[in-house]
Amino acid sequence: MAVILAVDQSTAGTKAVVFDRGAKILGKALLDHQQYYPKPGWVEHDPEEIIANTELAMEQALAAAGLGWSDVAAIGLSNQRETVLLWERDTGKAVHNAIVWQDGRAAALCEALKGEYAYLRAVTGLEPSPFFAAPKAAWLLKAYPELRARAERGELAMGTVDSYLLWRLTGGKKHCTDVTNASRTLLLDLQRVQWDARAFALFGLPQALAPEIVMSDASKAVTAGCRRIPDGIPIAAMLGDSHAALFGQCCHSPGSAKVTLGTGSSVMMNTGSQVIGSQNGLVASVAYGQGGQLCYCLEGNINTTGGIIKWFCEQLGILDTPADAGKVAMGIDSNDGVYLVPALAGLAAPHWVSDARASFVGMTSGTTRAHLVRAGEEAIAYQITDVLRAMEQDTGRKLTILRADGGPGRDKFLMPFLAGLLGCRVDVAGIEELSALGAAFCAGLAVGFWRDRETLAGLRPVGALWEPGMDAAVANRLYAGWKAALRQVIGP
Repeated sequence: MAVILAVDQSTAGTKAVVFDRGAKILGKALLDHQQYYPKPGWVEHDPEEIIANTELAMEQALAAAGLGWSDVAAIGLSNQRETVLLWERDTGKAVHNAIVWQDGRAAALCEALKGEYAYLRAVTGLEPSPFFAAPKAAWLLKAYPELRARAERGELAMGTVDSYLLWRLTGGKKHCTDVTNASRTLLLDLQRVQWDARAFALFGLPQALAPEIVMSDASKAVTAGCRRIPDGIPIAAMLGDSHAALFGQCCHSPGSAKVTLGTGSSVMMNTGSQVIGSQNGLVASVAYGQGGQLCYCLEGNINTTGGIIKWFCEQLGILDTPADAGKVAMGIDSNDGVYLVPALAGLAAPHWVSDARASFVGMTSGTTRAHLVRAGEEAIAYQITDVLRAMEQDTGRKLTILRADGGPGRDKFLMPFLAGLLGCRVDVAGIEELSALGAAFCAGLAVGFWRDRETLAGLRPVGALWEPGMDAAVANRLYAGWKAALRQVIGP
């Protein structure tokens, strides 16, 4: 039985999913990995744990489906994006833990380049920020002079997680990154889709570290030298996780938009063949490169959305499980003026205040646990609305439907609240694994498993559809309260 095996290597864990020709999930496996916090604001992952979990998760997903490696037509990879690694070319071993996208240690390095921000924005489409890959890699070379010396001697390779996975899964035969991940580094000339020599020089990075840039469906790689995977399985697609979710949501036409809800969230709108430079705090990226076609997008990344609820559970102890959040929020009729500005890892799009700190605003002696939880739930929706309003301004397009995916899509308080706040329908996918599905779709097209993108549109799993049920005056009042709370925390 021919299947596509997709890997979604995310911030919290590594998931492998087996899809049949009807895009039905036949088996899946999820392995969490350790989060390391060496200092406040620093986040790291162990690359060896990620590689081991990737191989094991694929093996377990196939076993869950009752299938074997001979059934796999192709592998598709999706990955956490701005996380960066350096590794030895001769051994494939990382020389430092992966520095995770949430990590803010390179803020001072970015600040020192303030005079070059206009250039970097114009060329890369991104807002210069420690959020992206280049500042993190530059920090490593600055903090460890011996690594700089090795990099300059050509002993090291650099890449985002897709590049590192591909290197390890092919036994070091492929050092590539796809166009979506490349567009999240602050090093890519977005129009020319080539590495920009000046950007490398600004960050003090030898360009010889960089991987080859390929289309999302054009790595032309096969497995080799893996512990659990036989040689010769095609690795037919690589995409950053948010881009993969856009592809899985079948947002293939300009103006279509989706939100991927996780620890943080990515809001993305397809802009077709046109690069639209944002005037409202968003970034431009490559949406995907598939079938010889390059498609662009506007994106707003939000550092902390589902992470709010995790914080409530693990740090504050006001929730037992994330699934309780929506129920608690629905237990009261209003927020009573209580707002949370959830800057637990600073604020990204569209505000870009990396040193902002989280704050509850509007509490009184009558504030209860339910108010705090509701404020956290609402904060997810307010942040998404901020990004989508900026997209509407940049593109001149009014949003009529938003496609949503990820675990919080099951939240029966959050989803209708978001629809009401936006004044448009929210279409939640029928499965959570949209990044895996997008990687599978792209890989399947590459090997002829599926015929075309029109075929995929009929396979997208459909879930709940939430209509806007909130009175517009109420929505406007709530949103105005959010804006006022923001101003108290980050200023006008």
